[in-house]
Amino acid sequence: MSELVATVFSGMIIDENERAYYVQKNGVTFRLPKSEGEHKLGELVEGFGYQNQNQDYCMTTTVPLIGKGRFSWAEVKEVRRDLGVFVDIGLPDKDIAVSLDELPLMRELWPKKGDRLMVELRTDEKNRIWAGIADEKLFQAMAQKATIEEKNKNITGTIYRIKLAGSFLITDDQHLAFIHPSERFQEPRLGEIVHGRVIGVRPDGILNVSLKPRAHESISDDALMLIAYLERASEHKMPYTDKSSPEDIKQLFGISKGQFKRALGHLMKLRMIEQKDGYTTLIKKSN
Repeated sequence: MSELVATVFSGMIIDENERAYYVQKNGVTFRLPKSEGEHKLGELVEGFGYQNQNQDYCMTTTVPLIGKGRFSWAEVKEVRRDLGVFVDIGLPDKDIAVSLDELPLMRELWPKKGDRLMVELRTDEKNRIWAGIADEKLFQAMAQKATIEEKNKNITGTIYRIKLAGSFLITDDQHLAFIHPSERFQEPRLGEIVHGRVIGVRPDGILNVSLKPRAHESISDDALMLIAYLERASEHKMPYTDKSSPEDIKQLFGISKGQFKRALGHLMKLRMIEQKDGYTTLIKKSN
């Protein structure tokens, strides 16, 4: 049975009901939802086999990018302290677990919901499907060598490895990068998407990155005051924006509207807040 789980195969439709077709392969029957397309009895259909949350054998004709030996990014959907984390590989009714054995010993460095991991699929002796995290060699193989022109550029990347020496990431431009502990305010999580700047390019094409702001980007006292207010506010938002009246701003914050707008603009540039529907909302806490 293990050769059919987490793999792509062709099977014959032997039965159907109002909601699903039933596809048989090697004596095992898989449920294929009719919502995926029309088929006929006796037709051969190709799809991806798996067991859903109820341990029923299912098939989907929408083959996930991730498979056995096929790596891709998967978003973290749930964190279970007793099991690990669960990632979305594109199945309609099942997220796949990443074992806690593959996660950092420090729980605070585990991925959180919305983070992402580069994974492939694996099966164990009980035919259970697991997501396995890519190792260093895969990232080295997929990376592009950076040039000196990258220095001082802003980057966005995903943390893929955590060590005492620092954090390793791959940028959206497929460059490998390293963050020394002195170049961050706190240690990023595995799978966290971070924003930083290139402070150096090594001879081997690996970037040295800082997560600290440039000197001219340091947060002002006015901006810090707004962050403190938002961190304590209900739902981390306030009904004050750059459209608010100078009188309301002066009464609540004790600063001019010009100061208020400069602080808002700075925080939006740092992607710490957003303005929408008459509210200013905190989206990233200050370190």
